[in-house]
Amino acid sequence: MTGFPNEIRSSAPASGVPESQQGLHVFADGCYEPGSGRGGWSFVAYRDAVEIASDFGGVDDSSNNAMELTAVLKAVIWINSVAIGEPAIIWSDSVYAVKGCNSRRHIWKNNGWKKISPSGHGRRRTIDNADLWKAVDLQLSRNALVTIAWCKGHSGIIGNERADALADRGRLSIAGG
Repeated sequence: MTGFPNEIRSSAPASGVPESQQGLHVFADGCYEPGSGRGGWSFVAYRDAVEIASDFGGVDDSSNNAMELTAVLKAVIWINSVAIGEPAIIWSDSVYAVKGCNSRRHIWKNNGWKKISPSGHGRRRTIDNADLWKAVDLQLSRNALVTIAWCKGHSGIIGNERADALADRGRLSIAGG
């Protein structure tokens, strides 16, 4: 197993902590069980490659994308409450969340949180999870030092694996889970 995605790995200096792993790295993950409709979210924060915080929770009547986005939202809220002014990377294995945060949310916001219709005329269809996207946009707009990046899921990255396990724990915390 490896600690961090390839993008932030480097050879370790004398301190034993790779320079590229120093700083704040937060892994966010969501999960969803279609049969029950229950979902879970989590984040795990590392500073200088040491776990410093984590949180998780569960939601009834949800979706996979909503849980992935909730995990990112909870991570950025945490960063904005305890690490404002510090550069941070939120790692997610959700292409939906990463692309949405990095490019699509700006377009959606300019379009009144609506998609352009397939014919290209008008802005009629409200985006899925609009309330979550608005909340994510608000939090990310408050902190230009937060970067959202993709990491491969279920590939042995310790932060992602830990976040995955906590998200499942959140899902199971729902009564009857």
